[in-house]
Amino acid sequence: MNSTDIKWNDEARAKVLTDADNVLREAVLDLNGSMQGSSSDEIYAALNDRLKDRFIDYEPGPDVRKYADAIASGEIDA
Repeated sequence: MNSTDIKWNDEARAKVLTDADNVLREAVLDLNGSMQGSSSDEIYAALNDRLKDRFIDYEPGPDVRKYADAIASGEIDA
């Protein structure tokens, strides 16, 4: 077996992605309820704080900024 053949099967890979989406959704919805009126930068920092310990090698990306901006502008439907 080649080392590049060692990976999650498609079903497991889909579950990992679904679980990651659920963690992100939970954080966004929770902060949407508790940080209305905060700046996008404050929300961005809070999202990163919530997410950093939930993922291995977490690095914030453009999605985190997108959701912080959406919370700050009141665009998230609960």
